[in-house]
Amino acid sequence: MSAKRQFVKASIPPNSEINVTPLVDVVLVLLIIFMVVTPLLEKDIEVRIPETEDVPVEQMPQDNSQLIVKLDADGTYSINTETVQKDEYVNKLRRMLTAKKKEDRIVFFVADDKANYGLLVAAFDGAKQAGAFVLGMATEDIPAAAAGAPVDPNAPPAPPPVP
Repeated sequence: MSAKRQFVKASIPPNSEINVTPLVDVVLVLLIIFMVVTPLLEKDIEVRIPETEDVPVEQMPQDNSQLIVKLDADGTYSINTETVQKDEYVNKLRRMLTAKKKEDRIVFFVADDKANYGLLVAAFDGAKQAGAFVLGMATEDIPAAAAGAPVDPNAPPAPPPVP
């Protein structure tokens, strides 16, 4: 006896549309995960910024022993207003620093905004080679009195810096 195959015609035709409900569910879960994880991914670099204070010009020390290295935009070094060649920089700074006690071997740097960053790093390295104990960075130009330039006692005091 042979069995006959019977085909039953579906009462509803097959649906060929894509079901987007699972896709929306997955996308919303991913969105929530990214919203929760993103604030945790922020990396902070801690920078110690010195506090600023207004110091009247009359109270600034008139000490010529303070060392200030200035780097100009064209790449020239100067130590206390005296221009120095790059190959003489370390030796001259070493001679100036050896006359001081270790705690007093402080060198401040003033760099022009357009100065080459690599030359500034080379100046830092040269100061460490010369024996500097502390390196400081000045954000504004140092007054001539602090840089070792001669001070005219009859000259009117310079106005204080504008914050």
